[in-house]
Amino acid sequence: MLRNKYLKDWSKLVSYHFPHLSLPEVVGLATWSFGIVMTGSSSLTRLSEFIAKINGEKRNTVRQRLKEWYQDSKDKKGAKRRELDVSQCFAPLLKWILSLWKSEDKCLPLAIDATNIGQNFTVLSLHVLYQGCGIPVAWKIVKGTEKGSWKPHWLHIFHYVKDVVPDYWQVIVLADRGLYADWLFEVICSLNWHPFLRINKQGYYQLRQEQEWRCLDTVAPKTRTDWSGYVTCFKDHSLECTLLARWDEGYKEPWLIVTDLELTQAQSFWYGLRAWIESSYRDIKSDGWQWQKTRLREPDRAERIWLAMAIATLWTVTVGSEEKSHQSQQFNEQQNPDYRINSKSELRKKTREISCFLQGLINIIADLICGKTISLKGLFPRQSFSLNTS
Repeated sequence: MLRNKYLKDWSKLVSYHFPHLSLPEVVGLATWSFGIVMTGSSSLTRLSEFIAKINGEKRNTVRQRLKEWYQDSKDKKGAKRRELDVSQCFAPLLKWILSLWKSEDKCLPLAIDATNIGQNFTVLSLHVLYQGCGIPVAWKIVKGTEKGSWKPHWLHIFHYVKDVVPDYWQVIVLADRGLYADWLFEVICSLNWHPFLRINKQGYYQLRQEQEWRCLDTVAPKTRTDWSGYVTCFKDHSLECTLLARWDEGYKEPWLIVTDLELTQAQSFWYGLRAWIESSYRDIKSDGWQWQKTRLREPDRAERIWLAMAIATLWTVTVGSEEKSHQSQQFNEQQNPDYRINSKSELRKKTREISCFLQGLINIIADLICGKTISLKGLFPRQSFSLNTS
């Protein structure tokens, strides 16, 4: 079925990391993810045209095969057709990422967030944060107009990745203030991971061993503030935690972050890593896979395309980071506990001219044109948040 050398090589690599998938599922996943990278698009029409050209097939034949890959079983032809269970791919995907992680410090930054595709979809996703990018590892897609709590969906996401990361790794989970909930804090702690959740400045807190309640908006009253303490947050649904407050110049308001880490372990500037998930959304949308143009309307089908885009993202980010592995000065500064970002202008000066994602796209195309083999050598994280205090 696969005649193109590079497509066959990529299929073998995908099959190795997703051994539970059937041959048609592997071929479909490999073809989709390969085509996404080659065309810079998640469009069925564009991929069908491209794969047909390189594989010596008719376009309609390829189109039908690619379409059946993301369809539900009831929509496929044949008596033994089955649908791909995306949830069963989350753990293998995260294991693949960890196998590429080249760092003595086993520190893994994760972030959760939600993004919308107009009124069509809301995507709830968990990403590994890496060198200014984010690699999706688990997600749930719901209709944009769907009402109800997101709690079951987040529990679903965490359930499928909870046993993947070894216990000796240090994991922090970052989330913006719109997602904060006391149950989310508790769930993350139950995984032996560390919540790093931003909260709103409305409400009250109480210093440990004190009776007085204070307004949260007084923790960081002005810029150039960096404060931390053991507190009880909120009068209702109270939370015993460590509170971090930080207000840098150039920002409209401070960061208020709750975590279970000790004061000697946590650094408020780690929250700056959360912005990398926003870069991930740009890679999936306008900078990369053009997901914002999707014509899909069924969440289950969209979740399967997200699997192909996640693997495509892993490929590009990995290859792009190899090119940048020697340029570590701006990330080495984050390993210094005294490091501070003093302004947005200073941050811009330390930002690479081209992201790992875009560098990876360039490198992959160039490598294949030059006849090089497909290879994912490793991920080289430069951020560090080692929790050891010794």
